[in-house]
Amino acid sequence: MGLILYKWLLPAFFAFHPFYVSVTEIEHVKAKNEVQVSCRIFADDLENVLKKESKLPLDIIHPANKAQMDSLIAGYISKHLVVNVDGKVVKLSYLGYKIEEEAAWCFLVAQNVTPFKQVKVKDDILYSEHPNQINMIHVIRDGVRKSNKLDNPKAAVSVSF
Repeated sequence: MGLILYKWLLPAFFAFHPFYVSVTEIEHVKAKNEVQVSCRIFADDLENVLKKESKLPLDIIHPANKAQMDSLIAGYISKHLVVNVDGKVVKLSYLGYKIEEEAAWCFLVAQNVTPFKQVKVKDDILYSEHPNQINMIHVIRDGVRKSNKLDNPKAAVSVSF
């Protein structure tokens, strides 16, 4: 009986073991001379880190104060995501977020950015929360996509076109 129970519980443990990953896409839109950024972060993880930092009761899916939630998310992302284009840090303006299934999609834009040769990205989103956090970075220019994986504690990548 014990062996049967063990054989059943072991796969169940792995099936429910959480994984921690975010995806950031950075795309240059030539027609608008801007860089559009989207970050897909598990909503519960983002909510938990914002609760810890702000010491406020929060609900990211149904916020009591949407402007406050936007401000907290914008502040968090600005501290943990930095995009450097051809040697210059670009100013990312936070546009907002939406919830899709279990993910929070956060949107940012940098204007007046000409096509670049090199992008350096520092992304340590949720690293303080999860030692196993993985952050995927996709950089797109002229339809060419280059992808990189950052495993905590590695937080920076350089992409050349």
